[in-house]
Amino acid sequence: MPLLGPADPLPHVPRRLLVAGNAGSGKSTLCRRIAGSLSLPRVELDSLYWGPRWTPRPEFAAEVAALARKDLWVTEFQYKVARPVLLERADTVVWLDHPFTTVVGRLVRRTVRRRAAGVELWNGNQESPLWSVFTDSGHILRWGPRSYRRNRARVLALVDDVVVVRLRGQGQVERWLTGPLASVGEEPAR
Repeated sequence: MPLLGPADPLPHVPRRLLVAGNAGSGKSTLCRRIAGSLSLPRVELDSLYWGPRWTPRPEFAAEVAALARKDLWVTEFQYKVARPVLLERADTVVWLDHPFTTVVGRLVRRTVRRRAAGVELWNGNQESPLWSVFTDSGHILRWGPRSYRRNRARVLALVDDVVVVRLRGQGQVERWLTGPLASVGEEPAR
């Protein structure tokens, strides 16, 4: 299947969408916007994965399998155990392929803002203390930039199997939302 751009018409009305991209690229925000535009249910995978004290929830794989079986949804393309299950049923992948500097800048701003405001994320969790970026190799501000190339390769490998819409930069995101996605959003999802 061809790799679509922000102006290319969609070949079908999307019913099960995955939004791919690096940490900080805007996956969750775009999922919300797509869900609103197409009247699709949205499930945030982080809320299913993370239990209290940043502990993975044992029910995660079963909940992802149940989500994948549904006819309509939009969610993030993340988590090793979830990706193949969701991809098997997805009809469209929207890839936020923003430049590295954009992604890292967004990730830093988001992390600092969440930490400073004491935002509760999932199941009582908050961002780790900012100083722990120096002591915790798994801190989001270290892990996010390290995963950038791996995420890009993972999505490029999907192009032959599913419709992939590649969006580079917020301008392309906005053009796609108000162009091709809005056009199919006028048709009822079946």
